[in-house]
Amino acid sequence: MSATIQEVRPLGVIGEIRARFPDEALVEQATADGIPTVWVPRARLQAALRLLKHGLPQPYRMLYDLTAVDERLRQHRAGLPPADFTVVYHLISFERNSDIRVKVALHEPDLQLPSIVSLWLNADWYEREVWDLFGIRFDGHPNLQRIMMPRTWQGHPLRKDHYARATEAERLVMDQARVDREQEALRIKPEEWGMKTADEDHDYMILNLGPNHPSVHGVFRVMLQLDGEEIVQAVPDIGYHHRGAEKMGERQSWHSYIPYTDRIDYLGGVMNNLPYLMAIERMAGIEVPARAQTIRVMMSEFFRITSHLLFYGTYAQDVGSMSPVFYMFVDRQKAYDVIEAVTGFRMHPAWFRIGGVAADLPQGWERLVREFLDWMPKRLKDYEKMALRNTILKRRSIGIGQYSTEEAIEWGVTGPGLRATGLAWDYRKARPYSGYENFDFEIPTAVNGDVYDRCVVRVEEIRQSLRIIEQCLNHMPSGDYKARHPLATPPRKDRTMEDIETLIHHFLSVSWGPVIPAGECTMTVEATKGLNSYYLTSDGGTMSYRTRIRTPSYPHLQMIPYISRGMMVPDLIAIIASIDFVMADVDR
Repeated sequence: MSATIQEVRPLGVIGEIRARFPDEALVEQATADGIPTVWVPRARLQAALRLLKHGLPQPYRMLYDLTAVDERLRQHRAGLPPADFTVVYHLISFERNSDIRVKVALHEPDLQLPSIVSLWLNADWYEREVWDLFGIRFDGHPNLQRIMMPRTWQGHPLRKDHYARATEAERLVMDQARVDREQEALRIKPEEWGMKTADEDHDYMILNLGPNHPSVHGVFRVMLQLDGEEIVQAVPDIGYHHRGAEKMGERQSWHSYIPYTDRIDYLGGVMNNLPYLMAIERMAGIEVPARAQTIRVMMSEFFRITSHLLFYGTYAQDVGSMSPVFYMFVDRQKAYDVIEAVTGFRMHPAWFRIGGVAADLPQGWERLVREFLDWMPKRLKDYEKMALRNTILKRRSIGIGQYSTEEAIEWGVTGPGLRATGLAWDYRKARPYSGYENFDFEIPTAVNGDVYDRCVVRVEEIRQSLRIIEQCLNHMPSGDYKARHPLATPPRKDRTMEDIETLIHHFLSVSWGPVIPAGECTMTVEATKGLNSYYLTSDGGTMSYRTRIRTPSYPHLQMIPYISRGMMVPDLIAIIASIDFVMADVDR
């Protein structure tokens, strides 16, 4: 971990906390990312979080993430409070343009904390996830049930003593008794979902939308309590796509986990690699060459375009327009042709590497990129006539699923969904990474924060991505496509045959992966659907001790009940379409 990084981290907010709690034993922690990190006693947790949200001049209004770490096997904990488990609260202040981590140490068997759902509404799902995967209880939570795993699951999978592979578990036997048990667990009991089938004067209908329904864009279920066609209650049910991505991140070497990141937001491609690799590079002290940074930006923006085009077409389809989706798939394939020519793959290239990218740009890349840049703008004009100006589409979407900037922040909404409310906040501008500070582009915003505006913002983002790609084309730096740092993986092969030491280093770096210095780091990118972060903990080994993936789709779906009550079922379909999510991004 770089000493320089530790020395420059901002400490102002921790000083403000100390001033309010002068008698408490607060422990500051230096991290590779420079985010102020403070350990607070469990008894002071709610008071400290309330201070950060309501008691400071420039408050930390967004609960960005809430997760936990099983500390029991961790070796490098010098200077940290003793703990068997740690719960981590990550907050964002837009006024300060800064973050803070608040940590609480817990010891077995007393794994309990007070719930903060009354302080942040979006803490609901995060606390359920920590209970489900770590077994930490949150007193006062309104519905502390499993959220990722089936209700019949035994154990808590992200604990270090829980098996990671099926070969480590007992042989699965599905006898008739177990089949009956599992089927009974799937039975719909409306009262468990906070619903009722009858009132004093009339009955309600309970409708199961999904988990296999074309409008829910994946294996996702929404339980509806309906009064006629009016939605009284809508409760999302997730976890059907959960694959243990974070657990896998703690069993793979730093380098071999890169392809797994592509499959989180499986429409984001290499953009998923970026926050993961930036966190590793920050902990390892690797400086990525300018050419590699620009290539990363260009390919990330190509994937932003392909993702937004898919959203655009399916959104139009969900609100009644069939034609646009076919045209947009044609243009999406044109973008994939460029991606394939550069990386060798289409949807999941896993092409970024520790220290740069897998290879230099191929001959002729400029012509392919230029042809796409010449083609796409006029197509966007055609789509505007077909879709955005379409009277039916506008009537189905304007004023539907509306929320304000304050409500978006309360629920943890980021990306186009936040900018549609009028807040011009884009991570590429607010905290530039990978050289984004060198690019000229605008932050598209809207006003009403409704279904229609969420589409308008994404359409304009396609145009801004084209601007960024054109600047990459016109100003591509020369130089290396990968750092010549000893921990860059795999290392450049241009000197591997010169001496045996270099050859051995190359062999070990590829087979075992690099040894990353002990430390913690969160790195964030403005992904296709909002802010995507990787919070990595290294214990000084060849693989991550804790891999936390904060995805934008997860909090966005949690908002569905809030913005759909009183709407009609067709309105819910439009709301779901406008959120732009993929279930792998939600369930991980």
